[in-house]
Amino acid sequence: MYKHFIYNTTKLALSIAAAFLVTACGGNDTTTASIDNTTTERDTIATARPASFASDDEMLDYIQRVHLNYMWEGAESHSGLARERLHLDGNYPENDQDVVTTGGSGFGIAGLLVGIDRGFIARDKGVERFERIVNFLANADRFHGVWPHWLYGPTGKVKPFGQKDNGGDLVESSFLMQSLLCVRQYFADGSDREQRLAANIDTLWRAMEFDWYRNGGQDVLYWHWSPDYGWEMNFPLEGYNECLITYILAAASPTHSIPAECYHKGWARSGGITSDAAPYNHPLRLKHNGAEATGGPLFWAHYSWIGLDPRGLSDQYADYWDVVRNHALSDYDYCVANPKHYKGYSKDCWGLTASYSIDGYSAHAPNNDLGVITPTAALSSFPYTPTESMAALKYFYSKGDWIWGKYGFYDAFSEQSSWTVPRYLAIDQCTITPMIENYRTGLLWKLFMSCPEVQQGLQKLGFTIANK
Repeated sequence: MYKHFIYNTTKLALSIAAAFLVTACGGNDTTTASIDNTTTERDTIATARPASFASDDEMLDYIQRVHLNYMWEGAESHSGLARERLHLDGNYPENDQDVVTTGGSGFGIAGLLVGIDRGFIARDKGVERFERIVNFLANADRFHGVWPHWLYGPTGKVKPFGQKDNGGDLVESSFLMQSLLCVRQYFADGSDREQRLAANIDTLWRAMEFDWYRNGGQDVLYWHWSPDYGWEMNFPLEGYNECLITYILAAASPTHSIPAECYHKGWARSGGITSDAAPYNHPLRLKHNGAEATGGPLFWAHYSWIGLDPRGLSDQYADYWDVVRNHALSDYDYCVANPKHYKGYSKDCWGLTASYSIDGYSAHAPNNDLGVITPTAALSSFPYTPTESMAALKYFYSKGDWIWGKYGFYDAFSEQSSWTVPRYLAIDQCTITPMIENYRTGLLWKLFMSCPEVQQGLQKLGFTIANK
């Protein structure tokens, strides 16, 4: 097992001190706002649950609106950022209800843009929220321009993820900046106020010292740096997992760029990244760290792809549309085949990714299948598997209040164990709205790929983009 795969698949588990079992049909909190499609002064988006929909488009509108509300009404009040977790049962074993997550907030920021573009959120209200977010980030703890994994929302001070993980987290910060650049592009030609917002985001972007995270000039990027422990976390970013966007941004940086050798020697392992594995006849193309034969958790097909458009994107190692689509299809086919014979798995009920689980947190994947389905796995795969994802959405919705609460589908459930939990994680909840939008209109993909420095960074690393 590669060290960074082990770290990634266990890092949230370190923060969960106790298991949180909820018995069958438990946690059916169905608190909703009033039936209204406009944003109120209290920053509330209507989420009353309809019994049926006139069309699939109407259903997708509703699902996007409810799930982005995690980042809108459910955000931490001072920072405007996404809470690491929201528990409708009010039980927080770590007393961390005011802790915000940088990566999860990045996904939530992309969702807010969708809300503005679709009219779920008034444009001026959206700008006001983004101003709050950007001002908070400008004054929050940073380490060579890079934010930590967690921050205390009321103060902006670092919340250590672990003893030695109390400094900059380059990967989570990349997820954050990916979406902030989308915001910059969206408002760049707007009003004077909007242009100031875009300029302030650009200042944050230019301050990120990607080159520092080469750990003394090595041909690889490192995940962490601490002012107290230096490089002792020692996690080089080597592919393939969820971290590709970090190399794209590092190459694209107008102020602290890295040489192409870091990508090819570090991330691509001097060519060792390629794979011949083809689970269920779907070639993975790239070696999934720690899951080379079967494919990793599905968030690997989501986090870097909130803004980075895989359609027609290729380099000397892979066609990235094949990489993400085949990953999703192999996960789907695994669940349909259901080799462990879990109750509930079917063509309408599928999706394995990292989430809460029956005994805490786990990175669910075909090689770590615990009988737990995580709705975001199928729903955030809409761009790759629209038919299969729509079937899953309708099936999940048919389960009613058992797996549904104020901010949409609960994080995970198991029909095998008659288990669910009325709780949410930002890293799962906040990818649903933007990835559905990328399926519907490609909004975030268009915005991110319109960044001139992103285009230059891709070219620098040897990527090509075919006509769509």
